Amino acid sequence: MKTIIYGAQGYALGTYEAMKTLYPEREILFFMVSSFEGNPVALAGVPVKELADVSASFSDEEKKEIEVIIATPENVQQEIEETLDGCGFSNHSRLTGKRWGELMDAFHAKSGEFKPLASYKAVNAENDNEIQENAAAEQSFDKDNFGLNIFFARSHKDKELKTKIIRPDYMHPIQVGAANTDERIAEITDATGDNISAKNGNYCEITGLYWIWKNSLRDSESEYFGLAQYRRSFELTEDDLRRLFCNDIDVLLPYPLMYEPDINKHHERYLKDADWTALLTALKEVSPEYAEAFPGVLGQQCMYNYNVILAKAQVLKDYCEWLFPVLSRVEELSVPKGSERADRYIGYMVEILETLYFMKNADRLKIAHKACRMYV
Repeated sequence: MKTIIYGAQGYALGTYEAMKTLYPEREILFFMVSSFEGNPVALAGVPVKELADVSASFSDEEKKEIEVIIATPENVQQEIEETLDGCGFSNHSRLTGKRWGELMDAFHAKSGEFKPLASYKAVNAENDNEIQENAAAEQSFDKDNFGLNIFFARSHKDKELKTKIIRPDYMHPIQVGAANTDERIAEITDATGDNISAKNGNYCEITGLYWIWKNSLRDSESEYFGLAQYRRSFELTEDDLRRLFCNDIDVLLPYPLMYEPDINKHHERYLKDADWTALLTALKEVSPEYAEAFPGVLGQQCMYNYNVILAKAQVLKDYCEWLFPVLSRVEELSVPKGSERADRYIGYMVEILETLYFMKNADRLKIAHKACRMYV
């Protein structure tokens, strides 16, 4: 079947690479976008074309036969569907978060690069000889007493979601940036205890991560802690929880998105040159070992996005103890300084630093991956 992928960013490129690996018989003609503005002219050597030009080049019958896969963030897919219908492309399908996750599970299970959580066995130790060797599986899994706390960041500026979400008991709303407003939308806020709530304009949801590190990890008996967003989160089944426990998983991360030509080029869309220089300098001063590894990571296509993470308490603590001194030095070196601005630049940097940290430590940590669901 002839196929067009609608989109030309990380979702679209990942979809193309997955389909090329899993369904080599499919003929992908090109990528399609509504406008070239902010988009490349080609991805993976495959041309990107504007919808208006494509629509004019196909007959009505041809449009009905070509499959269009919408590989974009879920919040714009309905609008794209309506546009495609108006142009006569009726054979289209949304790559929803659920479908994209299933595609990535299959793709990475085959490629082996970013191991899916779903590829681990969800059984108790006494039922599997291989897992019996794992220290974490010496006890039977008890979902009711499994230590798990995920804090999902909320802001008083959040837009109301159309999706009705029933969150499990282990998910707790935390209001971030609470020091900057008198409005309260959650019982837990990042403005209590040791906090950097006032820096939320630059740190975004990472003020929530700081609060978890300083106020919730300390002396806790919980096995896993995590950070999510009010509209982006893992949806964990009971089998997923079993996989975490029985396989002694250190950290669960969203599947990385792919960017061309590499992460180094991608950062230019979100960070000013002066801020990038501040980050490079801060790494050299605070963490020279990671500064040395940075160019190799930047030369890759895959980057962890969204600042969504679930990790063992000690693993998350180690990450935070490395991360926040780097960010503090970045603020000092930035022009203007971090205290004189509010443009989310630290939040963007953390996505890159998270990628650096966990890719550098991939050999010593057991890292699993799962798609991150987006709510609209």
